[in-house]
Order: sequence, then structure tokens, then C-alpha cells
Amino acid sequence: MSTKEQSDAEDGHITTLHEPVIIPRSEHGISRGQFSPNALKVLYRLKDGGYEAYLVGGCVRDLLLGLQPKDFDVVTNATPEQVKKLFRNCRLIGRRFRLAHIVFGREIIEVATMRGHHESTEPKKGAKCNISQASEHGQLLRDNVYGTIDEDAQRRDFTINALYYSIKDFCIYDYADGVKAIKKRRVELIGDPETRYREDPVRMLRAIRFATKLDMSISPATAKPITQLADLLANIPPARLFEECLKLFLGGKAEANFKALREYGLFKYLFPGLDKILDAKPGGLEERFITQMFVNTDVRINNDKKVTPAFIFAALLWFPLLKRTEELMQREQLPHFEALGAAMNQILSESAQQVAVPKRFTLGARDIWHIHHRFDKRGGQRAYRLSQQPRFKAAYDFMLLLVDSGQEDLKELCDWWTAYLNADVNGQKMMVKSLGGNNRPRRRRNGGSKRRSSNKAADE
Repeated sequence: MSTKEQSDAEDGHITTLHEPVIIPRSEHGISRGQFSPNALKVLYRLKDGGYEAYLVGGCVRDLLLGLQPKDFDVVTNATPEQVKKLFRNCRLIGRRFRLAHIVFGREIIEVATMRGHHESTEPKKGAKCNISQASEHGQLLRDNVYGTIDEDAQRRDFTINALYYSIKDFCIYDYADGVKAIKKRRVELIGDPETRYREDPVRMLRAIRFATKLDMSISPATAKPITQLADLLANIPPARLFEECLKLFLGGKAEANFKALREYGLFKYLFPGLDKILDAKPGGLEERFITQMFVNTDVRINNDKKVTPAFIFAALLWFPLLKRTEELMQREQLPHFEALGAAMNQILSESAQQVAVPKRFTLGARDIWHIHHRFDKRGGQRAYRLSQQPRFKAAYDFMLLLVDSGQEDLKELCDWWTAYLNADVNGQKMMVKSLGGNNRPRRRRNGGSKRRSSNKAADE
């Protein structure tokens, strides 16, 4: 289903909140047996401590859709400090909005205090906390404003997330016709879309992700401002955009998210170099390569196989890297190897201004690129030594992907390595021997013992 499809009759409709529709246990079909046992512990301890406690958002939505939630989020009228007093296994995180994480081994139950309105930065008399700060673009920088459940519902981003399950009476409280939106399979913002996007531009990415993840459409009113406000993503910290990229590309819907990001003009604020190349060569090798990379990523994720972000970012930055390498070779007359190294440093540094990829993944991307440029060096022990590199398999898959996308000049080399990897030790030795003199390692000619020369040749 297209992320832009929706009936014309609903165009321009803005969703507002109302008194909650209370759905009793007999009508919604959600059972406590579907919850994480740790989430139940948190809910009951908050309730026994004299506080309100609800499951909220995605976990309620997914259960209504017949899906198993990955996370169970809790909302309460207790402040983070009060939550911490109830749980020894609690840690407080967050600056923009303070949260409590209750840690049960590998599972974390996130507990948020009900949010209030933030029209004023002056503390309200008697309020638990009322600290709010916005940028000149309307983006919320600090948002520690606590309130009631009614106010919290108004602060939720999408109607399908303004759903609360009460541990007290086992009812669902629906503040924005979220159940109706689920039945219509529609993603829509609560309130004026432009205002909500300005408060937090990441909501534009979330709208796309929910639409593809849940096989829903984005309502016209929610979709309309996205292209116009896409440049607000430039105000988001690069580290936060990296986390959003992981959600977009490692959730099993990477291909659909990539196409939607391009459709709405958001991709260029994440990967501007690649976006320009794709615009200049529609349907070319570059677009086929990126699309097929995301298709393969989705297949692996949906088959419960691992995908390293290093491979994804190596692919996303590959063609900008080649372009920069060529520019450096022509402009500064650098040899290819030096130009490649300088281009890697520049491309990764520039990319970090938009999406801050952690060093452990950029190092992995570098390894994939370096190995790829050594695939034609196969003489002596080189082929064997290269095949033992930790990132060799990723680099080999990278080359296969380029060939499958239409890079014909790599096909013969790719076929050789495929045969080499499928051969036994004797077969591999014969393959290397049959390459002839062009791939034999050079021996030292500047003196030194025969043993040192022999070792040098083996190392190459």
C-alpha cells in the first residue's frame, strides 16, 4: 500500500482529542497473558505504590493488530524520582524528556511520567515539573513538563499511539479514535501537522516508518507538510538521526522506507551525496545497487539473520566515495590508493554531519572498502590471506551485490572468487598458480637476505 494513498474526502482533516472512549475488557480482547511479565511487575508496583499506571502506545497498538510487541512502555503520574524510589533496578536517562528505565536483565521497561502542556517556560504553581524550551524553529529542546493523562494523550504524536491500557480496570482508553484509525489502517498526527513536525521533525521519519511497518497509509493532512518541512531534519542531532536510521533500515521494511524517504524528500537530509547521484542517474546502477541492498537486508532481517550496520553504511556511502576519489585523482594528481584513503576520511567526516555513525561501524565500512579494492591482488599467499580477513565475507557479498546490480567489469573477478571459495586447498593453490605472472607477488630487489626477501614475498 502506498504511503500517500488516502481518500480525497479526508484531505485536510486534522485530528483532535476528545473525552476518552473506554473499551472494556470484554470488547478489546487483550489479555494480561500477552504482556511481558516484567511489564506487569512494573504496573502492579506502581499501582500498589499509590500511582496511576498504564501500558501505552505501540504495545497496545500492536496487540490490537494481532502483533507481538517488542517493547512494553509504561506511563504513570509518578515523577522519575518517585519511580526510582520504588525500583532498585531503575536508572534515569534523558535530557530532553526525563525517563526511567527499569532493568530486568536484558529487558528494559521504559517508564515515562505523564506529559503536560508546554506553552509557558514559567513553572506552574504546585506543578511537579514545568521545564520547557523550544528553538527558533519551534522544535522542543527540553520538555520536562509533567501533567495528567488527558494532557499526556494530547502530547502523543499519532492517533494510533494515544491508546492506554489500565492495569486498574483492564480497559483501553482511546483519546483520539486510535482504534478507528487502526481499523482503517491510517497513520495520522494528533493536532496541526505543521506544528507537530516543527516540535519534533523526527515525526516525519516516524510517520513513514509506521506506515510501512504496519502496512498503513499516511493521511493526506499528515503527509502534506512533509516535503515542505523536510529541511527541519537539519536541526536534529546527528546521533539521534543515526538511531532513526537503524529503525528505518533494520526493521524488515528497509526497501519501502528508502523509497518513501526519497518520495517525500527526506533522504537528502540523511545522505545528501548519494541523493544527488541518484537524482542525476535515475534507474542507473547506483539506484539498483541501493535498492537491492535494502531488499537483501529485508530478507535477512525477516529470516532472523543478522545484518551489520557497517555493511549498510558502506553501501550508502560507496558511490559518493568513488566520486570523491576520482575528483581527488584529477584535481590533486594523487595516486589511486592515496586518493582513496583521503576520500574515505572526507566522506565519513562529511556524512557524520548528518548521521553520526559510531566508529565501530565506520571502521567496518572502511574494512569492506579496503578489501574490495584488494580483490584483484591474488598472487602468492594474497588470496588466502585476504580470505581470512574478518570482513572478507561482507566485502565478498558487497562485490556480488555490485555484479548483480549490473557492474559487468567485476563479473570475471567475482566468478573467480566464488570458485576459489568453493574449492578445496589444492584447488585453491592451482587457481592461484594458473593466474600467471601478472598476479605473482614482486620480490625485493634492493638487497637483504634471501630469507627476508622470501618472507616479504609471502606477506604480499
